[in-house]
Amino acid sequence: MTDPHGAADALTDGGLLSPVRAGTPVEAAVSDLAWLQAMLDAEAALARAQAALGTVPRAAADTITRLARADRLDLRALALEARETANPVVGLVRAFTRVVAAEDRAAAEYVHRGSTSQDVLDTGAMLVAARALRTVRADLARTARALAVLAGRHRDTALAGRTLALQAVPTTFGLKAAGWRQLVLDAERRLGAVADQLPVSLGGAAGTLAGYLEYARIDGGDAGDPDGYPDRLVAAFAAETGLARPVLPWHALRTPIADLAGALAFTAGALGKLAVDVQSLTRTEVGEVAEPTAAGRGSSSAMPHKRNPVLATLIRSAALQVPVIATGLTQCLLAEDERSAGAWHAEWQLLREALRLTGGAAHTAVELAEGLEVRPERMRANLDLTGSQVVSERIAAVLAPRLGKAEAKQLLTEASAEADRGHRPLALVLAELPALKGVFSEDELTRLCDPTAYTGAAGPLVDRALREH
Repeated sequence: MTDPHGAADALTDGGLLSPVRAGTPVEAAVSDLAWLQAMLDAEAALARAQAALGTVPRAAADTITRLARADRLDLRALALEARETANPVVGLVRAFTRVVAAEDRAAAEYVHRGSTSQDVLDTGAMLVAARALRTVRADLARTARALAVLAGRHRDTALAGRTLALQAVPTTFGLKAAGWRQLVLDAERRLGAVADQLPVSLGGAAGTLAGYLEYARIDGGDAGDPDGYPDRLVAAFAAETGLARPVLPWHALRTPIADLAGALAFTAGALGKLAVDVQSLTRTEVGEVAEPTAAGRGSSSAMPHKRNPVLATLIRSAALQVPVIATGLTQCLLAEDERSAGAWHAEWQLLREALRLTGGAAHTAVELAEGLEVRPERMRANLDLTGSQVVSERIAAVLAPRLGKAEAKQLLTEASAEADRGHRPLALVLAELPALKGVFSEDELTRLCDPTAYTGAAGPLVDRALREH
């Protein structure tokens, strides 16, 4: 293709290399069109805020608001024009002013009145983030509810706890699910706290609001008190957008972006913990859980017998990427002067990618949690693989008062090694040891070696987790 405008469709980022977010709600919420609409929403909100203070005619603000629609502008043309100004707002203001002027020349004079590109783009970014976070948080809440069901249903379903990849001591699947849920709830709380503090951006050319003040002086209205007007304007702008009021203009004070990045990284990591556990538990040799099925899902291009854990794989892929992206966003705190030449510009794509990867992971986690197949019979079979060695800690503890702690541990270490060599149950090996003659009855030894009877406080811990949330 030779026409750069005609090439737009071919250049669309359709998610081919990022299937975790392809087709999910967050994808539309952070698309180029969504960003363009958010910036237009910022322009319209600014005009309404100024009108509320009497420095822009109400009729002009109404016209600007009515015409602030992304479908009236050429998205690709704005993108190409942005190469000449290093940001998309300059071209957007020109194009939008033409749209307004075509209907009302007087109203067009009040587009972007006293404003600057960063005010519009940063406020638009916060609107995009706020809208995306609503979707992400709803998915996290739904995932948490599904995990609560699993935790309650499997409160006492024993399975092998694993440390450093090997069986350690028994736990319960309910406690594992409660742990996943706790991380998801922690993530939702962090995102909620950040969402409540996403601020408008209003600073003017260098963070002094001088342009807004000067136009307000020219236009009259509620600008008689120059000391109070900036506060009233920021408050009105925040009310129109539904965003928070910042203490200071934050063109070069990137706390909102860094906070958002940190919360997104935590969220992706929390979902990633669920994903890696499911991957481990779904291994052929383990088989303790299975992902929900769907036509064609998990198929291999070469091996017809395989049903791969694709949901967990998608979530994990996002969890590995978002913290790296968040580091890039945090680096942008190093914004020189009153506006950065590069650090600010570097944030946009990173922020969008962090939002859509996290949102894609959260949406995928809903399906995984709601449809996860739990296999208690495999959990029990795997607990029996070690012939009760999984409860050696318990037997050593019971023997300690009788033999001494060090001797009891040494005895269990040797007995476990003998059980491994002879491929025999630990209970049989222990029953034959001269040092234990008369120490245990047969029934007592059988009870002590039952892994399902050694899950500690797992059940009450599940109860507490479900009760407290």
